[in-house]
Amino acid sequence: MKRLLLALALVTTAGSIFAADAPGLPVTKATAGAEVYIISPQDGATVSQSFTVRFGLKGMGVAPAGVVHENTGHHHLLIDVKELPAAGQPIPKDEQHLHFGGGQTETTLKLAPGTHTLQLELGDSNHIPFDPPIVSKTITVHVK
Repeated sequence: MKRLLLALALVTTAGSIFAADAPGLPVTKATAGAEVYIISPQDGATVSQSFTVRFGLKGMGVAPAGVVHENTGHHHLLIDVKELPAAGQPIPKDEQHLHFGGGQTETTLKLAPGTHTLQLELGDSNHIPFDPPIVSKTITVHVK
């Protein structure tokens, strides 16, 4: 009985739930109406090999990773990613999943010539996607 009460207390604490496939990792509920988007470049833009990507966010605030503050998160830029990171798991950190845990709202990318896709995903203080995920529309850029 004590285990059941503890489990129920954990599920309801601070508006978080725990992912069934990742015991112990909190999943933060998304703020209703929150949106993340790419301000620039525009979808279909032709850019140089080094270009700036500016991030936008509506309905929530930006806070660095590790800072727990209600209705905040931080940006992750997904480059040429076909599937969103797994729910309930930290967003990977590699060449295709760039983390902006300092609360940054823009970056300068250096990409090889060709066509690339960009998408933003907001992560919580632990780099875990919100539930439901807060993601931008995917844009395409042509690197010359």
